[in-house]
Amino acid sequence: MKLESDEFRVYVEARGPALLRAAYRLTGHQADAEDLLQSALTKTYLAWDRIQDHAALDGYVRRAMVNINISWWRRRKLEEYPADELPESPSDDPGGGDLGHERLEQALDRLPDRMRTAIVLRYYEDMTEPEIAKTLGISVGTVKSTVSRAMAKLRGDLVIPEQRQPTR
Repeated sequence: MKLESDEFRVYVEARGPALLRAAYRLTGHQADAEDLLQSALTKTYLAWDRIQDHAALDGYVRRAMVNINISWWRRRKLEEYPADELPESPSDDPGGGDLGHERLEQALDRLPDRMRTAIVLRYYEDMTEPEIAKTLGISVGTVKSTVSRAMAKLRGDLVIPEQRQPTR
């Protein structure tokens, strides 16, 4: 058991940051991403001796993260209700760091869970539409329409307002 524990620790140290980024893309929140990764790594550790191909561990952990995240959505659906008023949107600070990246993260956060997951799996994890369909348990057509609608929402959210030309 000590040898397996050491192998697992080495794996987590080597791949943890990349897996945390994937978890963040799925959840949109740092704390939720850490919880998601922790849950997926717990499942992986418990199944460590049953996993035949250790070269495919990233896929196993990512699949666990997607499955756990879907379970969380289903549970959350019963707990979340729409509000009567929309919260104020944060103002863009042109003097701040990477505004484009920040705006993209905010736009991803505004997507519904299924759309965000489909976008993350397609463009961040580079999965094919059939792989996404299998992972999410939906049809390929649903993946295509979900990704298409999500991209349209992102394009709408990320339209750059026209700059006023300086007067001479």
